[in-house]
Amino acid sequence: MSDQNLSKQNMMVIDGLELSKWDREFLLELKKGGVSCVHACCVLWENARETLSKVSGWYQFFQKHSDLVIPVRRGEDILKANAEGKIGIILGTQNTSSLEDELGLVEVFEQLGIKIMQLTYNNQNLIGSSCYEARDSGLSRYGKLVVEEMNRVGMVIDLSHVGEQTSLDAIHHSQRPVAITHANPDWIYPSKRNKSPEVLQALKDNNGILGLCAYPHLISGSETPLEEFVDLIVRTIDFMGVKQVAIGTDLTLNMSDDFLHWMRMGRWTHEMDYGAGSANNPSWPTWPTWFKGPADFPNISQGLLERGLKEAEVESVMGGNWYRFFDEGFLRQKEM
Repeated sequence: MSDQNLSKQNMMVIDGLELSKWDREFLLELKKGGVSCVHACCVLWENARETLSKVSGWYQFFQKHSDLVIPVRRGEDILKANAEGKIGIILGTQNTSSLEDELGLVEVFEQLGIKIMQLTYNNQNLIGSSCYEARDSGLSRYGKLVVEEMNRVGMVIDLSHVGEQTSLDAIHHSQRPVAITHANPDWIYPSKRNKSPEVLQALKDNNGILGLCAYPHLISGSETPLEEFVDLIVRTIDFMGVKQVAIGTDLTLNMSDDFLHWMRMGRWTHEMDYGAGSANNPSWPTWPTWFKGPADFPNISQGLLERGLKEAEVESVMGGNWYRFFDEGFLRQKEM
């Protein structure tokens, strides 16, 4: 069976995170790639009021493109999108800035459709530390209560940009499996944004899931060959197990320089903070030739098949594992 047939007939393709310019052209590119569902980031530094406007914008997007998309609040929404040939969209935030200092807003935003929240972005906040802080003081008292509330209401905890100790604390405090939607093992690609063996072992023991990231600054740049990315997937499967590894591309497509500055600096600094980038490479990264956009997802599945993974294993990594995780993770605790 060719990869194209595998993609269309048997396989759900779910991307653990994208931060791109969402328009109809982008949706059609996702359809070309056989994508069933995407976790779409809608907040980086926004406060509660600003997040409401972001969510409102997404509601309008869902209405305008209802022939192509389905908003996802439960696992069955992903199945429905896949069955109807549409794209399920999971709203998530890459920060807890939306909560400000009010615990009750966890449930408010969950009810509005935010189903994934990353505890910290690139800076210290009321919850804990980011991966870029010189000292990580761990999960705060407020952070522990937020983790408990996210567990209760069925909002997935994301640790992708979170610091080492805060990540370990959150994993140990959470009564439910957590996610790292977009990062890589740091012993394969050294970076503050990637994850240590200690964090990934704790994630594995928590029955959590890791979305491997194709963001060029977190691999070997735009020159990374597909075979090297496939090798990353295989080596991570060897460590985590095939049921706990997925894809989270962190695709950033057609975004403006103004947004890049907002993404990196928010309102917390007047000086450029490059995050995973650098002064020598300050712009949006150039993506590898085998993943210039979402239409190229079949290149990854084809690479895994050619590497020798079984079809069932490829299906798990490309989307099956995310589906199982989200299907359970989006349930309220009392429903389990």
